[in-house]
Amino acid sequence: MDKYLQGLFVLANDPVAEVRKLVCAAFVHLTEVLPSSIEPHLRNVMEYMLQVNKDPDEEVALEACEFWSAYCDAQLPTENLKEFLPRLIPVLLSNMAYADDDESLLDAEEDESQPDRDQDLKPRFHTSRLHGSEDFDDDDDDSFNVWNLRKCSAAAIDVLSNVFGDEILPALMPLIQRRNLRIVYDAIGTLADSVREELNKPAYLEILMPPLVAKWQQLSNSDKDLFPLLECFTSISQALGVGFAPFAQPVFQRCMDIIQLQLLAKVDPASAGAQYDREFIVCSLDLLSGLAEGLGSGIESLISPSNLRDLLLKCCMDEASDVRQSAFALMGDLARVYPAYLQPRMVEFLEIASQQLSANLIRENLSVANNACWAIGELAVKVRQEVSPIVTNVASSLGLILQHGEAVNKSLVENSAITLGRLAWIRPDLVAPHMEHFMKPWCLALSTVRDDIEKEDAFRGLCAVVKVNPSGGVSSLVFICKAIASWHEIRSEDVNNEVSQVLNGYKQLLGNSWAECLSALEPPVKERLARYV
Repeated sequence: MDKYLQGLFVLANDPVAEVRKLVCAAFVHLTEVLPSSIEPHLRNVMEYMLQVNKDPDEEVALEACEFWSAYCDAQLPTENLKEFLPRLIPVLLSNMAYADDDESLLDAEEDESQPDRDQDLKPRFHTSRLHGSEDFDDDDDDSFNVWNLRKCSAAAIDVLSNVFGDEILPALMPLIQRRNLRIVYDAIGTLADSVREELNKPAYLEILMPPLVAKWQQLSNSDKDLFPLLECFTSISQALGVGFAPFAQPVFQRCMDIIQLQLLAKVDPASAGAQYDREFIVCSLDLLSGLAEGLGSGIESLISPSNLRDLLLKCCMDEASDVRQSAFALMGDLARVYPAYLQPRMVEFLEIASQQLSANLIRENLSVANNACWAIGELAVKVRQEVSPIVTNVASSLGLILQHGEAVNKSLVENSAITLGRLAWIRPDLVAPHMEHFMKPWCLALSTVRDDIEKEDAFRGLCAVVKVNPSGGVSSLVFICKAIASWHEIRSEDVNNEVSQVLNGYKQLLGNSWAECLSALEPPVKERLARYV
């Protein structure tokens, strides 16, 4: 191995780019599969990788850039990497700039004059309730999926942020005044997403917020340079939580002004003094979601005197899928922290959200259906009986989604299973008569959901409908058992009791056939069920 490494170092500065690329690939591969082999030479390898990360040949630089993520994944000593951060971070940020020949940028410019197709719309996922969102299938053109130095550098920044947390800040902060603000905004947003509440310290905020606020105040409501800044503030507001309160009022009002300006520009550009661009609405809605998530019930004083409710309803009915997607995300966030605000137009919100779950709309707008489904579930647990008018139709739509789960995506299937459970919990009498049609796929979907409060809600619904219509669950009892066995631990005492009652109820109902049912289960499943029976 030593001779092999010596050979790599001899070739490291070869004038042929392809050779340098292969040397980098070799070091990356060794780091991934045999990290102990390079530990004695770690400093030399890291110095070399940092040097070639700036190689004029982008393919060489890309191969070198892969090293930093591989290093972190290999769990090599972080202290060795930490001392490189002041030199490494500027290189990665510099490489995050769009190149003139970046295929995704060229395609975007080429398509600028063309109306957007659904597959051109980048999905915006609401992170509060999207288990499995990493599996969401985005139908972007292939050029958007080309792995390049810019994307690899961004991924490396992301990994480093997760490994080092707020320790990355001293290397990052001096770059705030640099010219390429878009890159800095992206980097700050990534950092905020990674370190979360660790960012909420006076020393960091004194460095971070003044230049961001100053830039925020310089830009007009129709300046497209606002886009990355709005996205940056979204991440910061979520990370700081209530710590964002001192900045919340002007940020909230700015978002409201932007949305109102764009809705006017849509129908009367001359009066608005601006051309309509829905991206302003999308970014503003996302930032309002960030405020709701960060401030929680503290957002009440901001939105109570506003006309956000009426603006949000308009956005939920917008013809553009990305506007609707962000609107339903905000609807769900408001349902969680201040459902009373939606009350005056609750029936309309529920009706419009339920319409997004129709089969013809889902096929074209999966991400809209996903957020609408999530929002209905959040509203259901807050307003309870008020969702009754839509329960039957929504349960039918969710049943169809679960029955054809292979045609959609994991996130929508999971959200459908949870929302169906929440509706069943509130109105088991309306859901139970139809349970035979979707019980098997419902249980299969619940089996994949991680243990959390939302899963508890869903199982309250599952148990409620089984109690109302026990015979409707007999043919799917094996799958009910597997869904129950998917729990590592049911922390809620009432859910634990409900599950136990359901299983013991079936044991009594089936008599001698109960043992036959258990025989169809794998040993680990039977072992977990023993806790409840």
